[in-house]
Amino acid sequence: MKASKSLRYKMILAALAVVVALLSITTATFAWYVYNTTARTTQVKMVAGSSVSIQISSALEGPYSSSAVMESFTGTLTPVSTDKISGGFQKVQRFDMDNDRMVASRFLSGTEAVDYYKTSLFLRTNGENLGIYLSGIGFEDASEQNPISTAMRLGLVVNGNEYIFAVNTQPNPNAGDNAAKEKEGGYVLDSTKTDGSTLPFTPYNQDNFCSYNQQDGSVILSESALRLCTISGDGRGGYGESVRVDIYLWLEGCDEDCTRNLLGQTMKNLALSFAGAEVEGA
Repeated sequence: MKASKSLRYKMILAALAVVVALLSITTATFAWYVYNTTARTTQVKMVAGSSVSIQISSALEGPYSSSAVMESFTGTLTPVSTDKISGGFQKVQRFDMDNDRMVASRFLSGTEAVDYYKTSLFLRTNGENLGIYLSGIGFEDASEQNPISTAMRLGLVVNGNEYIFAVNTQPNPNAGDNAAKEKEGGYVLDSTKTDGSTLPFTPYNQDNFCSYNQQDGSVILSESALRLCTISGDGRGGYGESVRVDIYLWLEGCDEDCTRNLLGQTMKNLALSFAGAEVEGA
């Protein structure tokens, strides 16, 4: 009888081991980044596989895992604008309709940190030539009636390359008070000038994500999927050098949805999900 129970126990353990192994494979190329705009912490639970996997950390030295929660930000954001993050931000003060242009003051270093939020994360893999993509931007507004996400921008800077995404492409339901809506929609302030000049700009959106299936771990790339970077392991099955991703979050003052009803609003949470796909021919 004891032998029978022992055998049954070993079979159960073996079955569980198989399930864990399969789970680690199907979720092997996925990682989360969670940005908290309130003091509370959002728990995002994912599984990091032991095969080709992405690991993420808020610090270069780690610890690394399948998710990372960054420090909270509790301030409100001042409307700013830019066409190029490296060119700096300019504050959007008002709309001058006499000249059909936007008047702004130059954003200078040392100005209040609430003009934009900046942080960094680090990604690494033990696979070879793994292309990194955004697979989603999750968000929760503090106010459903006044959703600040409709005018928010997310900037990613990786290996010197910049990518600016719209956080929420849905319209602001109370955006009727924007005097420059007809004139300035689809434009941002030119970072090379300080006279309020604008230029056309279209941010990336969900069309540029990859599609990640959490059930089977598959990644589907459309023609418009935007590869942020390519990372590799050390060639011996271990994790390779980490790549740094600088993250910027700001309220785009030239967005047609950036209107008075958003002043003083904030977001509860913002979550970025990254997925990896092997680069063919690399």
